[in-house]
Amino acid sequence: MASDSFSSLSISRAQVANLDSLGYLKMTAIQVQSLPSVLAGKDVIAQAKTGSGKTATFGIGLLEKINSRFFGAQALILCPTRELADQVGKEIRKLARCTPNIKVVILCGGKPFQFQRASLEHGAHIIVGTPGRIQDHLNRETLNLNGLNTLVLDEADRMLDMGFSEVINEIIEQTPKSRQTLLFSATYPDSIRQMCHAILNDPVMVSVESEHRANIIEQVFYKVPEYDRNDILLALFEHFQPETSVVFCHTKKQCDEVAHFLEGHNIEALAIHGDLEQRDRDQVLIRFANKSCSVLVATDVAARGLDIKSLSAVINYELPRDPEIFIHRIGRTGRAGEQGIALSLFTQAENMRVKAIEEYQDKACNIENVNSLNRDAKFSVHPVMATMQIDVGRKNKIRPGDILGALTGDAGLSASQIGKIDIFDIASYIAIDRKALRKVLGYFANGKIKGRLVRARMIS
Repeated sequence: MASDSFSSLSISRAQVANLDSLGYLKMTAIQVQSLPSVLAGKDVIAQAKTGSGKTATFGIGLLEKINSRFFGAQALILCPTRELADQVGKEIRKLARCTPNIKVVILCGGKPFQFQRASLEHGAHIIVGTPGRIQDHLNRETLNLNGLNTLVLDEADRMLDMGFSEVINEIIEQTPKSRQTLLFSATYPDSIRQMCHAILNDPVMVSVESEHRANIIEQVFYKVPEYDRNDILLALFEHFQPETSVVFCHTKKQCDEVAHFLEGHNIEALAIHGDLEQRDRDQVLIRFANKSCSVLVATDVAARGLDIKSLSAVINYELPRDPEIFIHRIGRTGRAGEQGIALSLFTQAENMRVKAIEEYQDKACNIENVNSLNRDAKFSVHPVMATMQIDVGRKNKIRPGDILGALTGDAGLSASQIGKIDIFDIASYIAIDRKALRKVLGYFANGKIKGRLVRARMIS
């Protein structure tokens, strides 16, 4: 049996110590199965769900090959969404702490091109980005991949679902043939098989069991009449009363309609899908992550890369056609040993989807009668936190401690009234107890952070 200790790998002692300081005490299943091959320089296809430890898998591998003295792009990580790219970039920076002078640059749409170009002009070792923006930099010759030794395709299935196949192929054409290619995907459809055959060289195939333990995630299915989905969805909230939840829909229009329906029944909900402007997407994700929004209504693609630490429930407003997508959806709850529940609605016409899930999991689905749901008409969801935006950020040398110090000191708030603080380039977002909002707004009317007057507004 392979060892699950990082010290058993051919990586530097400094990296082992760094991993220990980050809380990586032992390898996950995907790391045990993949890292030896990754470190040996082999191409790898890894099928694993979000939260399996895949980012550390390719991060540890590519960092071992980086020459810090050469300021050229040596590793490229392609991600389907800006949110996932940001998340991956942050993780890579943590993993790189033990290696001096490693520069990571994130290249995504929704950010000024000229700032990214300036960062690249100063040199970068690791590039993390979305296909469209990476292609843009290549076309404008602000990015050169001639020195690349590692290419990572993260959540490759989602990138293909989003129509990036042609763009990815054009990017790959500008990379050296001698590169190592690592492909990670939650599902393994025919489109991924074809891509792997075209771009990987004698790859090692790794698959981590994606079934969830029954005692961690409770799965319950409800058969509903076609036009009663909304009413039964409301019944699920009234019966189970989850603190936080994601409702999965198929289409952007469906997301908007479901979110509007829930809002009309005293359940504050936000929709996220591809039609939102990047700024609005950022704010929705920030509010959900900092607990100033408790219900997110999302499409599968938009939900990729969500940084969800604790999620009470996943609700399938409509079952996906692919059982692997179902498994991927429900895997967002019940993490880190916590209990979770997956609730699914289906109609007579979707019986085949239920059977496909049963065959995939090799067990019968637990189908309950909708009449077993106890309705509570007084139930509502109004998060206790709200999000405040201020007009200073990373470029102003602002750190979370500066904001926390100003609010607990000069503004007179207690630390318990302040939640997650997110620092961006030119703005910062703070989760504030709603009861303290007036006090905070009053402070920012004349108050300062690091001696600077700032403008503040509530995000709603």
